[in-house]
Amino acid sequence: MVRAVPERDAACAIAHAAAVVGDWWSLLLLRETARGRHRFDELQHELDISRKVLTERLNHLVESRILEKVPYQQGPVRYEYRLTGTGRALLPVLVSMQDWADRWLLGDGSLTASADEHSAEAHRVHGLPGSRLPRMSLPVHTGGELDPVDGRASATVLFCYPATGRPSPLPEGWSDIPGTVGCTLENRLFRDAYGDFTAAGVAVRGISTQRPDEQRVFAGAEDIPFPLLSDVDARLSAALRLPTFRAGQALRLKRAVLVLDRERTVRHVQFPVSDIPAAVAAALREGRLVASVNASVNASVNASVNASVNASVNASG
Repeated sequence: MVRAVPERDAACAIAHAAAVVGDWWSLLLLRETARGRHRFDELQHELDISRKVLTERLNHLVESRILEKVPYQQGPVRYEYRLTGTGRALLPVLVSMQDWADRWLLGDGSLTASADEHSAEAHRVHGLPGSRLPRMSLPVHTGGELDPVDGRASATVLFCYPATGRPSPLPEGWSDIPGTVGCTLENRLFRDAYGDFTAAGVAVRGISTQRPDEQRVFAGAEDIPFPLLSDVDARLSAALRLPTFRAGQALRLKRAVLVLDRERTVRHVQFPVSDIPAAVAAALREGRLVASVNASVNASVNASVNASVNASVNASG
């Protein structure tokens, strides 16, 4: 059950936060709603939680203004549970907890921007194919916000990287952390191959936790033709449970490459990434494959529709 804050902790913000989200189920509900699961039945199925407990926790999170009820059906009225602005502000906390456990509970305690291919992080990322990215928008270096998935393209490549050294200096000891070096190189390689990606109908997005103004300076200096998105608020990290590490008192994305189709479904992942040129080449290859499958499906659907129309016309004639 949810605990009330005792009088002795009335001025303790940690105690108040724990009273709202310190419960096991509350944290997992925060995790699942961030991943795009909003309806009662899918939350119950994913968490294997009793209907009574789920109802109690959802009501508590609604009362605490972490979630809001949004009707999606009339007669009878049914609701989805979606994160409020207050709830979304908890996502960096959630990702920080994941990062802490990946390093200190599931890992050996070492600081790294990469991972062992048999690690829990790698297991999570390799489990992404077949899952869908929830609809969202992230700050983009050109101003405003942008959907990570380009709905006009047949496929979208998202490449996540820790940070570039321009314009802000990188934290002290950055190059000593395994996996950090190569972010500028990676952007340049995607830039140089951008024509091949666009010719194949594949969009490219670079993603880091750097601020959009920092990304803007870097994109201008390096002539980057594709959008750089900022996951500074951890919305993408939480939605896909992406691996992170902490350096310079900030969460950074570990290097990973994902290919998604037009329907937002993850079709291919690369993690960990140790050979950056090979990863860019693989992203192009897999992007072309996803795009070609999408083109084949569209052609098949169009042929089926045309056949049905022709049959109807002939029957009426």
